[in-house]
Amino acid sequence: MVTILVVDDSQSLRKIVGELLNPLGVKVIEASNGIEAQKRMQETTPDLVITDLVMPQMNGYQLCRWIKNNTSTRNIPVVICSTKSEDHDRYWGMKQGADAYLIKPFEGIELLKTIQYILRNNSSVK
Repeated sequence: MVTILVVDDSQSLRKIVGELLNPLGVKVIEASNGIEAQKRMQETTPDLVITDLVMPQMNGYQLCRWIKNNTSTRNIPVVICSTKSEDHDRYWGMKQGADAYLIKPFEGIELLKTIQYILRNNSSVK
């Protein structure tokens, strides 16, 4: 079973993403910020991480950088979903190692297609 970690300080957005993923038979785990996401990843290694950028304690850029610089997590794909829509925001996200960058509000089908594409093309996913 594929496990996806959804990291966002908005509980409603985490719930929406979870409801989008449930029909795919995906196990969804949640975190409200980067610090909590690190703890969740130590308990369960996800196959993919979806993260917001603007969060308290540790933002999405920092979380993405931590994931990609850590030997045990560097191959986990990261999808950034953020309201930050400027070219430099997308550039900086990709520079941190993100595998995709979606701008909120996004269409559910866009998120699902992005996730399916990444999982299909990532050899480290079970």
